Amino acid sequence: MSDHLITSLTNDTVKAVRALHMRKERETTGRFLAEGLKFIGEALDQGRAPVMLLVGQDARPHPILEQAKVETRKAGGQIITVTHAILEKISRRDNPQTVLGVFEQVYTPLEDIQPDSKPVWVALEQVRDPGNLGTIIRTADSAGCGGVILIGDCVDPYSVEAVRATMGSVFAVSITKASREEFVKWCKGWKGSIIGTRLDATHGYRDSPVQHPAIILMGNEQAGLTDELAATCDVNVKIPMRGRADSLNLAVATGIMVYSITDAAYGSGL
Repeated sequence: MSDHLITSLTNDTVKAVRALHMRKERETTGRFLAEGLKFIGEALDQGRAPVMLLVGQDARPHPILEQAKVETRKAGGQIITVTHAILEKISRRDNPQTVLGVFEQVYTPLEDIQPDSKPVWVALEQVRDPGNLGTIIRTADSAGCGGVILIGDCVDPYSVEAVRATMGSVFAVSITKASREEFVKWCKGWKGSIIGTRLDATHGYRDSPVQHPAIILMGNEQAGLTDELAATCDVNVKIPMRGRADSLNLAVATGIMVYSITDAAYGSGL
């Protein structure tokens, strides 16, 4: 498909891309927005070509941009040149990236997860903060986890805020959605450890033996892990609070748990 230029802020394509800030539109179209060459490059590394590539008129030549154009054309996608004003309107930023990509969402069905493919997986119950979720996806990628399972009513991992926080890891990490009932039933066939985190746990996060593959199960930012999901765990552990604060940010707590468990599987490398 040939490239073309859009200069009108009221163009239908501009409206459609901008609408991807809304969850309803993302769910209807199955698409999401990623901003900047870093994200585009991460997508290309994972074999994911944009269905639409929007390039600012002032975008400088770059090898990743040229590759993105080639892969977008090859996949039958659109390449559109847009003004700076349009980039601002779509990104909702005063200093927007000069390249934006629209991609298809990808979810891994619960039954398609291959537990033995990686030693550690992360499951999150009703996570509500997009920044936390994006950071956890990035951490799971960095630590070599198999994927992130979202349980119940979670924030959309493909929201613009969550995608930004992943720093491109949204393209590298398997993401799964499941109801609480589906997850509890599926866990009955899990052959490794399921490790929950609760403030009322008696075991420290380093104290319990782990059998891989392991699932690290983290609860909601405010309420923590529900009793129903805590009951699916082989052991519930806690991270000690030695100062005045009585809890940690969810992404920080998940990071501590992830590296504790993955170090046991991979070795610390230190």
